[in-house]
Amino acid sequence: MTGTNDACELAKDSMTEANDETALRLDGYDGLRADIYRLLARLLRQAPDTDLLSFLAELEIANDNDGLQACWRTLSLAAAKARPDNLERAHFRHLIGVIQGELVPYASWYLTGSLMEMPLVELRRDLRRLGYERAPDVKEPEDHIAAMLEVMAMLIENEPEQQALFFQRHLSPWGSDFMADLGQVDTPFYASVGQLGHGFLKQEDVLHASHETPSPNDSSLQDSSGQTSSRS
Repeated sequence: MTGTNDACELAKDSMTEANDETALRLDGYDGLRADIYRLLARLLRQAPDTDLLSFLAELEIANDNDGLQACWRTLSLAAAKARPDNLERAHFRHLIGVIQGELVPYASWYLTGSLMEMPLVELRRDLRRLGYERAPDVKEPEDHIAAMLEVMAMLIENEPEQQALFFQRHLSPWGSDFMADLGQVDTPFYASVGQLGHGFLKQEDVLHASHETPSPNDSSLQDSSGQTSSRS
């Protein structure tokens, strides 16, 4: 798809940039996957600004029958019609709310019906083993969908041997379900984000399906030498 890399690069610039050495290590496909993870994370964490909306609206997308291409076209059309102030309100209504939004974008909620439950405990344990921790200025728990998408982007770039385990253990059980629910909201832009996210995570499910995932009660995420990571 022409233009997709550019849109994802814009989103990536607003999050964290891969260094030149990382970029050289990634092939085109993995680089695009990391960019899509970051773009989805950016769109779910906060409403898009005018620059990002304009960029999405100007995507040049191949006219074929691929499911994800159709999702990109829908997102691009929705971005062309959207206004940042309206999306600020929609983002709050759908994903934040005074107490909680229409959707609750946390793994614990989707998997247990409550916040701050065992899925968050298991996620924090694996993040510590990988050497990742929540930034001091971030208030939401680590099992927010945007945070987990950002972790996947970093793993693709920096520790690709860890990505399948992390995805299977922490995103596969609920991520596509959340995106499918987002795809049903009454704001066309956010519905299109959900439809794209659902299609993309389903593709990721297939990509990682052959990787055997140990139980969270088993050993742990492993480093590339086969030893338990001890950087936490």
